[in-house]
Amino acid sequence: MAKGNWPVHGEITGSVVMIGFGSIGRGTLPLIERHFKFDKSRMVVIDPRDADRKLLDERGVRFLRESVTKANYRKLLKPLLTAGGGRGFCVNLSVDTSSLDIMKLCREVGALYVDTVTEPWPGFYFDAKADNAARTNYALRETVLEEKRRKPGGPTAVSCCGANPGMVSWFVKHALVDVARDLKLDIVEPAASDRAGWAKLMKKVGVKGIHIAERDTQRAIKPKPLGVFWNTWSVEGFVSEGLQPAELGWGTHEKWLPKNARKQKKGCKAAIFLEQPGANTRVRSWCPTPGPQYGFLVTHNEAISIADYFTVRDKKGETAYRPTCHYAYHPGNDAVLSMHEMFGAAGKMQAAHHVLTEDELVDGSDELGVLLYGHKLNAYWYGSQLTLEEARKLAPHQNATGMQVTSAVLAGMVWALENPNAGIVEAEEMDHRRCLEVQRPYLGPVNGFYTDWTPLAGRPGLFAEDIDAKDPWQFRNILVR
Repeated sequence: MAKGNWPVHGEITGSVVMIGFGSIGRGTLPLIERHFKFDKSRMVVIDPRDADRKLLDERGVRFLRESVTKANYRKLLKPLLTAGGGRGFCVNLSVDTSSLDIMKLCREVGALYVDTVTEPWPGFYFDAKADNAARTNYALRETVLEEKRRKPGGPTAVSCCGANPGMVSWFVKHALVDVARDLKLDIVEPAASDRAGWAKLMKKVGVKGIHIAERDTQRAIKPKPLGVFWNTWSVEGFVSEGLQPAELGWGTHEKWLPKNARKQKKGCKAAIFLEQPGANTRVRSWCPTPGPQYGFLVTHNEAISIADYFTVRDKKGETAYRPTCHYAYHPGNDAVLSMHEMFGAAGKMQAAHHVLTEDELVDGSDELGVLLYGHKLNAYWYGSQLTLEEARKLAPHQNATGMQVTSAVLAGMVWALENPNAGIVEAEEMDHRRCLEVQRPYLGPVNGFYTDWTPLAGRPGLFAEDIDAKDPWQFRNILVR
């Protein structure tokens, strides 16, 4: 069964409730229409703004102009999720709504759930009374893990399933198997559910760390005006995470700790944070097209969940192995300029902000992958090299950045329908092969590249540097100081 040439991956028997209709919501809607059988009269989209209502009206999709708040979310969402029987599906693509609270409500009424980030209610990111440890993604993730421990199993809720977090965790597993094969190691690929097996494999391969290494080269037709924040995806989302403390999964090979680094006192303790904003913290990294580059160490859930997932513990429960993991993000040039303007104004966001549509961009790509480094083959990048041109051909209302996110949401939905009683899951716990099978038609070229580059390449130059010349892959050499 197929709609046109596109496969129908499953049937949603209940209502479909999409929360948020920004750039990702607009791009996800056509994919839901293509790949699922569902009753469109039972679909509803909720957003406090109606700028793109025309897209819904012409499709015959119900629209509610409403803010989902802590005070009204249960009264608003419960009837929508349960109306008409069957098993409903909540697709949460919003900002300023508690992912955890909405997830709990969905599981309570038997509905499936997917989101792209663990989002809090308003006030969390900019709470001047909270210490920086409390404002981290680590803290947000721990609330989800606590709920998972408290109520295991039950209706599936897929947490943090966009491009990153989400797709990149599937890339990590694929890349790990590639490197093990090329090292000619005698291995059997672990089962999707074998967490300990995957962690032991990464240790055996000798991976010291992982960069979520991304370069967005999409360019706008017109130059960015002063005083406006431009981005190729959610401005609110980028600014919120960019002003959180820089966070990274902290590996067992690290010998040096930055002076402003802080360890977490509770939970899995797989990560640290720096007492500085992630979007104002630079790291050295590598992507295939530009080669060596600076990226921003913006906090992301996958930096913590990947490091946690691939942790090997000894018989006493102590950490025997863990890879370092963090984001190394070079956004589009307009977003970089926008961020410089914002930090130049002491972190005050511009009054106007705008997400560039596919029609406002002229060319470029989003090269998003994972760089597994420190093993005997040095470093291996594996990921998507999706161009704007190809994204335009694949689906409407997409640029290259959005397409990588929306197709991951699609894969998460398919996996949830096929595994409807898996409980709360993160991307690392899903079958990466099945998820990439669903997503890959939307990713453009997906390739792997080895590189002999290290963070010590060309260093020290004309100025003395505090580097570790004996171990190129120490965070000491990666962090730009």
